[in-house]
Formats: sequence, C-alpha cells, structure tokens
Amino acid sequence: MKNHHLTDTVTIVLLMAYAGGAMSAAADSSRTYPSKSIRLLVPFPPGGPNDILGRVMAAKLSEQMSQQVVIDNRGGAGGIIGAELAARAAPDGYTLFLGGTASLAINPNLRKSLPYDAIKDFAAVSLIGTAPSLLAIHPTVAAKSVQDLIALAKAKPGTLNFASAGIGTPPHLAGELFNSMAGVKMVHIAYKGGGPALTELLAGQVGIYFSGISSVLPFVKDGKLRGIAVTSAKRTALMPDTPTVSESGLPGYEVGNWYAIVVPAATPKSIVTRLNGEILKALAVPEIRKRFIDLAADPLGSTPEELLKYHRSELDKWAKVIKSAGIQPE
Repeated sequence: MKNHHLTDTVTIVLLMAYAGGAMSAAADSSRTYPSKSIRLLVPFPPGGPNDILGRVMAAKLSEQMSQQVVIDNRGGAGGIIGAELAARAAPDGYTLFLGGTASLAINPNLRKSLPYDAIKDFAAVSLIGTAPSLLAIHPTVAAKSVQDLIALAKAKPGTLNFASAGIGTPPHLAGELFNSMAGVKMVHIAYKGGGPALTELLAGQVGIYFSGISSVLPFVKDGKLRGIAVTSAKRTALMPDTPTVSESGLPGYEVGNWYAIVVPAATPKSIVTRLNGEILKALAVPEIRKRFIDLAADPLGSTPEELLKYHRSELDKWAKVIKSAGIQPE
C-alpha cells in the first residue's frame, strides 16, 4: 500500500511539473511572439476582395511585427475548406484566418453540417472592415429611391425581379431581407456567379441587383444603371452622397460583407491581445484606410469582444432571413 501511495505521489509531482513546464513554455512563447513567419489563411482564390484586403493587411502587419505575414489562399466550397483548415491549425498565433460573412455567418446557417463550429472553434481578434452593397436598378424600373421601389413592389406584387450570384449568396439574402422588412415580394433570379447577374442587369433582363459597389459603380457613373442606396448602416466613404437603405425608407436594414481576423480557439489571450493591437494600429494608418476605401471597403477595427458580439448577431440575422425565405439548408 505504501508503495502505491509513493507511486501516486510521484505521479502527481510529475504531472504538476509537466503542467508547470507547459504553462511556462506557453508564457515564454507569448513573450517572444512572433519568432517566425505567420500564415494568413484566405478562404477564397487570389484576386477577389478577400484576397486583396488580406494582402493589404498582411503587408502592413509584416512591417509592424518584423516577421513575414504570408497569404495562404485555400479557396473552395464557399469558404468552408479554408475555415476548416484554420479551425484545426495549432493555436499558437502563427495561423490567422480572414473570416467573414460567408464563412462565419451564412455557411453555418446554409449547411446542415460543417467541419467546424463558427463560434466554438475560433477566437475573435478584430474586425478589419465592412463592404456594403449598392442597390442598383436598371433605368427601366420606375424607381429613384427606396421608397419608390417599395411602393412599386407593393403596387405590382411578384412582377419585380432581383438578381443574385446564386442561391444563398449575399446578394440573394440581401434581397430576401429587403422583401421581409418591406413586406414585399420581389422575385429572386439566381445566376451562376456575379458576372452573369451583372450582364443580365445591364441588358434589362432583370431589374434589381444588390451588388458589390466596385462592380457596378462604373455603370452607375455612365448612366447605364441607377444606384439608389447603399446597404450599410452608415453611408460609405466611397459614395458619401448616396443614402443608405435604412435612412431612405427601411429603418434598421443593414447588409454587407464584413471581414475579420480570427485564430484557432485555444490561442493564448496574450497573443490575441497583441494581434488586436497590431491590427488596430495598421487600420489607423491613412494609407491603409485609403487602400480599403479604394477597394470599396470601409476600414473598421474592433475589440475581440465587439467582434464576437457582432458575429453572434450576424448568425442570428441570417438564420431568420434564410428561414423566412424558405431556403433549405443543404
């Protein structure tokens, strides 16, 4: 019996020493962070807005932290492949994930099962920006304001069509949220991507499209389309004279692509705090802010707590919209 007690005591001492050593190693790694290059996972192919904004941030963070922040594009499955890879990465601060509307808010509501949990598998670091859409309409649609459009949709139910880049995409859900909040029924027309949707809008085959601003702005300036409102809560710096949907007839309406940096869930808080500070510092640089605005995104930082609260609200919002629209999760 005494030998058993001795064995138990030795085991406990060894476990305590191991735990203490592990905690000490974690503390040391936090103090010396970063000591090697950092990977920023972008869950979309090169060239798109996620990729470009990620590269802007990566370059500035590399400069500030004296370590390379390298972009790793892992596109596919609407952001799911990259998100799963990030969720399963070592929680040591050397893998960051550029998450956002699709990967962290829409996919969890559109898919019956995901290989990651959008809340539990990640630790929030900071928002980096939001990119509103523009409510663009073809000139043949007799509406010059949101109020006009609502009145027209109510007078002619089921006759107005709105385009999207596919079922469950942000333009589709933006239109469904508009339908729900305005009490109207514009008919959804899904295309295979944003390019075909814009082509059909310009041809007048469809009358309405909640589009990324940069895609449609040249056509609005040429008079080929009418941009009646932006979908953000506040006016965007890129189009300061264009009202929001909320202020021009539909109070509380807000839709936008948002971009955020998150890390694997068990990442030490000290590293999360360090990353948050570096991101906020980068977003305060006038040159970085201008790059974001030129890319039709409003630079916007946050605390980790603010990002988590916003993330939860986005999950709840899109769950209601998807249910209201009758979209069946796959």
